[in-house]
Amino acid sequence: MSKNILITGASSGFGLLIANELHRNGYNVIGTSRNPSKINVPFKMLALDIADENSIKAFTSELFKHISKLDVLINNAGYYLSGLAEETTIEQGKQQFETNFWGTIHLTNALLPHFRKQRSGKIITVGSITGLLNFPNAAYYGASKHALEGYFKSLRFELNEFNIKVAMVEPMGFKTGIITNSFVAEGKINDYDTYRNKIERFAKDLFDNSPEPTPVINMLLKLIEDRNPTFSNPVGKGASVILSIQHFAYKTFENTLLRNINKFK
Repeated sequence: MSKNILITGASSGFGLLIANELHRNGYNVIGTSRNPSKINVPFKMLALDIADENSIKAFTSELFKHISKLDVLINNAGYYLSGLAEETTIEQGKQQFETNFWGTIHLTNALLPHFRKQRSGKIITVGSITGLLNFPNAAYYGASKHALEGYFKSLRFELNEFNIKVAMVEPMGFKTGIITNSFVAEGKINDYDTYRNKIERFAKDLFDNSPEPTPVINMLLKLIEDRNPTFSNPVGKGASVILSIQHFAYKTFENTLLRNINKFK
């Protein structure tokens, strides 16, 4: 029988691409969206707002009306909050965590009793390379992704005895529409005007020249079928080199990043 795979945030970006590819590969895909009736896809879509605990409760009840067993949970829902740290309001930062971190944790916790009962399953969370290192203009986004890394590292140990595998995928920049659906810091501090202009032009150039996300989809397909997946799975050109430099020659990483940002005026 084909595996039942749940993908949160399947209406756009990585989630939609992954869900469509898994559906084409014969998996039974259940996607989620806050407004599923507006999405025309070939797989089942259910309503879910991961930032709303009542929505999670209603969703969990509805999910198991359609399937009796959940083989794989792919935590993908979330959004990108850009902006300099001091210019980002605390309320915006809290909302970033409510969705990217707490929403992901609340949903995972709601499904853990089902995974434990069946003594099997996989929880794969789509993080970000910014969960392993971070860049300017993404303080709260990167912090939320760092938090996910820490949480799921611990959960991986705790679920081992139940044959439930836990893994992270940490993509570099890819073309996914993440900027289109992003939120921007509300504050503006004059002292940052020159730097803000540089970093925004740097980020635009980075995303405009990002590759297609095929490697991320391929990695997820591999993890779904791998009996014992590794925990951390960075994806993207140069990811392993950047991570090595950050760990063993941080000053080199820092200087290279600053030099690339300062190319923009």
